[in-house]
Amino acid sequence: MAIRKSNKLPQSAVLKQILKRCSSLGKKHEYDDDVLPLDVPKGHFAVYVGEKRSRYIVPISFLAHPQFQSLLRQAEEEFGFDHDMGITIPCEEVVFQSLTSMIR
Repeated sequence: MAIRKSNKLPQSAVLKQILKRCSSLGKKHEYDDDVLPLDVPKGHFAVYVGEKRSRYIVPISFLAHPQFQSLLRQAEEEFGFDHDMGITIPCEEVVFQSLTSMIR
């Protein structure tokens, strides 16, 4: 049995990486001169959820909530953060909507 080396970053580094990448979302959206999607308000970021990869705009304040952080850890484990589409959350849309309605 091979021992797998963990390349886990500290939580603060992961959150910084998420914030840095949250604006590099799908290439279909219009962008301003700073390469930010025009439809994502300041203080928010987009995530993709469910089998259909539905796009949700969520406030950055969600990053402070343990339940949302748990979703981000699952996303990192399943998809990683090094891709062009943005953050993909590996859960059903109903579960995501329920969680975000409790966080608000």
